[in-house]
Amino acid sequence: MSVLCESAAGWLLDQASFLRAAHPHSPAKATDDKRVKQQHFHAYSFRAEFFQLFQPHLPSLSTAADLEEAEAPQIDQQRPKAKKRKRRYTALNQGELDALEYHAKISGLIKDGSMSLIQEGLNKGFLHPLSGKKENYSKSVPTELNDCCRLAELCEMSKHLHSLNEHELPTLVMEEVKRLSNSDLELLSHITENNTDWTMIITLMGQKYLLPPKSSFLLSDISCMQPLLQSNRKYDVIVLDPPWQNKSVKRSKRYGHLSSWQIKQIPIPELAAADCLVVTWVTNRQKHLQFVKNDLLPHWSVEVLAEWHWVKITRAGEFVFPLDSLHKKPYEVLVLGRVRRSTDSPSRETEADAFPLPNHKIIVSVPCMLHSYKPPLAEILQKYVKSEAKCLELFARSLQPGWTSWGNEVLKFQHIDYFISSETES
Repeated sequence: MSVLCESAAGWLLDQASFLRAAHPHSPAKATDDKRVKQQHFHAYSFRAEFFQLFQPHLPSLSTAADLEEAEAPQIDQQRPKAKKRKRRYTALNQGELDALEYHAKISGLIKDGSMSLIQEGLNKGFLHPLSGKKENYSKSVPTELNDCCRLAELCEMSKHLHSLNEHELPTLVMEEVKRLSNSDLELLSHITENNTDWTMIITLMGQKYLLPPKSSFLLSDISCMQPLLQSNRKYDVIVLDPPWQNKSVKRSKRYGHLSSWQIKQIPIPELAAADCLVVTWVTNRQKHLQFVKNDLLPHWSVEVLAEWHWVKITRAGEFVFPLDSLHKKPYEVLVLGRVRRSTDSPSRETEADAFPLPNHKIIVSVPCMLHSYKPPLAEILQKYVKSEAKCLELFARSLQPGWTSWGNEVLKFQHIDYFISSETES
């Protein structure tokens, strides 16, 4: 379970607990396949050190390149005259003014809504005030793996196979995957499914990845989504985290980005069931938020119903950035809506009407220190959709039990090096 506590304001989540539960221990079953039998003897836990965030991020002029965009730096008096570059203090542009106006509207809601959830986390011992415990993890915090996974290369190679086999793209279950263990490309031309009740291991390009129970994935980019479309699956929940274009992404070069026009080409109407719940992660840039609400979701026939906020805190219960920081905000936005098909009877009642979406909910959690790793929404969203809902995550970088995931880095955080097995712990 990922929800530690719930209030009228929202939820306090424990993402680390969710990841532990995603790869449960299962007893060995009678089988002649030694490779399968060995996998049943131990469970996998996501490395806890990725969630040991004890202190807020306090950007300084010497370390934060992004700060240049928020305030004018002081002139270095030690530089030779010829190298001085004076910056003029300029008025805020319209985007910055819109951001300040939006923050003024929601900052009180975020502060008040978070406090009760944080206090409950402190009472339960999940959160604890600054203490010596941080010393245990401050010495060596692991970073993201190097590009040894070669997911981008796999994705590019698989694109050519998609085009060759576009008329024959069934879903592969794990029993079939065993027979294709020597053919990475043949595997990647299909949706791959672990239909068992335990974690399975898959090997691609010499690297091992964990597949949670009842999960499935497709590794491809936006030009090769045909296997998803040809599977004839319609989803009741679609969560997407598009790679929005911004300056920090360009500087870091962590991943590519898509233009607004490219994002609009995602075939949500073809993937969505009637009254599908669509959840879109948005950056704090007002241009992106307005695009999602006024252009993107209407383009997909999705009615905007609510805005929620993910509030990021430390293990001590502090915001990861000051709430009124000009550098970065300690929250991100989610826009929620439902697919509304045109009908002859606009006033008809639908099954979704029994699951009204509340507005301005707060999701509070200690974020994973891996870049852009969002908290799980499965447990939160289940009360707003029918039972046994089919769920899809787009632009995913990890897998969830019971969900289908798609993206060009869909297995990134499933690499076995991000996990510790119970066999190792013992």
